[in-house]
Order: sequence, then structure tokens, then C-alpha cells
Amino acid sequence: MSKAAELAALIGSQTAQGNKNLFINGAMNVAQRSTSVTGNTAGGYLTCDRINFVHNMGTWTVIQSSDAPSTEGFLNAYRIDCTTADTSVAATDYLLVQQKIEGQNLQTLRKGTSSAKSVTLSFFVKSNTTGNFVIELYDNDNARQISALYTISSANTWEKKTITFSGDTGSGDGFDNDNAASLYLHFYFGSGTDYTSGSLNTSWVEASGNQTGRAVGQVNHADSTSNNFWITGVQLEVGSTASDFEFLPYDVNIQRCYRYCLVLGDAPGGATYDYADNGVIGHYYNTTDFYPNFFFPAPMRSTPGVSFSTTGSGLGDVSSQNTAKTGTSAGTNATSSTNINFRVSTASATQGSGGAFNFAASDYVILSAEL
Repeated sequence: MSKAAELAALIGSQTAQGNKNLFINGAMNVAQRSTSVTGNTAGGYLTCDRINFVHNMGTWTVIQSSDAPSTEGFLNAYRIDCTTADTSVAATDYLLVQQKIEGQNLQTLRKGTSSAKSVTLSFFVKSNTTGNFVIELYDNDNARQISALYTISSANTWEKKTITFSGDTGSGDGFDNDNAASLYLHFYFGSGTDYTSGSLNTSWVEASGNQTGRAVGQVNHADSTSNNFWITGVQLEVGSTASDFEFLPYDVNIQRCYRYCLVLGDAPGGATYDYADNGVIGHYYNTTDFYPNFFFPAPMRSTPGVSFSTTGSGLGDVSSQNTAKTGTSAGTNATSSTNINFRVSTASATQGSGGAFNFAASDYVILSAEL
């Protein structure tokens, strides 16, 4: 083989390996919103980016933990601790961690064709609770799903788990090629009889009529305030074999997260995530309303929702005409998938004059375009 052919083969193999993980932030390294949330009773995107806690069982503390399998290269894990137990599980109850994946990122799976590809999930877990846990892939475009069991064998010990799901050859059941949620990956921790009273659906089936087989065999991880669970190193890849975890450079990983969440100001997840906390350029639209304009470091999935730490006095101040003016109120003016133009009202200023907005300590704006 010529040197040119060897180089082409090498580049081809490296390209094939790049961006193989369909799961974003699998090493749980990015946590813009917070590193710890207590007293949670309703779930949500709480700590580690892209990880959605979905439940109606018990009360929980959710943490970006530094307890992780460091010998495998991991420094962080997503941890849930039960603080109020639920021992009387209702039929409709559920307790799970979820990531939703865009359809346009899943076309390589060829779902809904005769050449549909298998996917392999690998991850590291630790828990005081031993027994069976359920993983589910849910096709949101076609209301189809498939489940599998894995077993935690030893309490409070990091274990690696690998599960392969067959490709779905159901005719016409492909993923939509768009930026909406097509595939849900579910890690179950508890479930009621509406999802556990049948036989586990280990092949792709229509969800309607087969709900009772979605989480069969799942232990109730909410039955004691002693219960805790850690997970990290989550990788979902095409094929029937698990490869080594794909550790992305930090800048690549956080850019992937910025598509779904971006925090401007003094980020609650820590100074690592402070973005544009001062010097956001703008102008006075009138004599009291200053409009800072900020372009995002990466296009967001869609026009984001906007959440201010405060819309009253104290969000920050405006430096204009050699004077710092304290903001008295704040709100959104215009937002798109590429930029935000928001309003900060101050004492009287000269209409049309330029300036810069500076966030106050502990204040921020969260932009969310989660699925």
C-alpha cells in the first residue's frame, strides 16, 4: 500500500470513530444550571446538561457528583439520592432519567427499513440497591418502543453495563429528519403496574397496547431514603459492539451542550460556565430602556425559552456615558436561535447612546432549547 493510501485509510478510520456517541454529555462533565438541587418532587433539567429527571415518586436530591470511576477516566457522575421515600407505588407512577435525541442525528440508524441498524448502549453505574433495572428506547415519531433489563450485582460498586438493541425494521417507522425529539433513552428507577404488569417488550412493538411491558422487572429505587444511584460514561453507538467511551475535548462537548442550554451571566453551575457576564454591548432604545444584544456561541436547536434570575431590580448595571446605571427591571425584547436582545430599564439616559450591560453577582439568564 502506498503512503498516500495508508494516510487515506488512517483518516477514514479516525473519521469513522469521531462523534460516534449519540448521547450528549455522557461523562456528565457539563452542569451549567447547577451542581446540586435538593427537595425535588417534579423532575426537570436540574444539574448535568441534557439529563432530564422525570418522575412523580418521592423527593430527591440531584447532584453532579465527583464520585466516579476515575480508573476509567471519568471525573463526574449524575447522582440521585432519595430523601422522601415512596413505598406505595400507584399504577401510573414512574421514576426515570431521560435524554431526548433529535431525529436528524439518528438517520444513520436506517430505522424503519430492511437494513435498520442495531445500537449498543454502554454505561457505568453504582447504587446501594441491587437487582434488576430497565432501559428503554422510545420512538417518539412512531410511538414504538423496546426495553431491556440489566442487573446491579454488587452494592456501592462501580459496574459497567452493555446492552444491544436490535434495529427496527418496521416498514415506514423511520425517524423524522428534523430537530424535534425522535428517540427517548430512558433509565428506569421505579414504575407502577401500568408499565410492569405484562411481559417485558424485548423486541420493537407499538407502545399503544403494549404499555404494561415497558418496565417489567424494575425494582423500586424510591422505597427507602437510604437509596442513591450514580451513572456516568453513557454511550449510545451504532452497531452490536460497545467500543471504548469517546472522550471529547472540553470545547467540543460544551459546544454540543450550548445547542440546548446556555447561561449568560453568573452561572449557577459555577464560574466555569460564566458566559458574557459583563460587557454585553447594546444601546438605549429610549431614555430608560437599554437593549443588550448577544449572539450565541453556537446556534441553538430552536428559539430558546428565556428565564431571568430576577426581572426586578438587581440583574445588573449599564455602563453608558461614563456612568454606571443600576437596572430597575428586565425582560426579553426579541430572541432567535442565534441571538437574544433583552431589555434592562434604568434611570434616565440619552436615547440612542451606546453602552455595555454587566450582570450582578449571582444573577443570570438561562436560555433553554431542550427537546
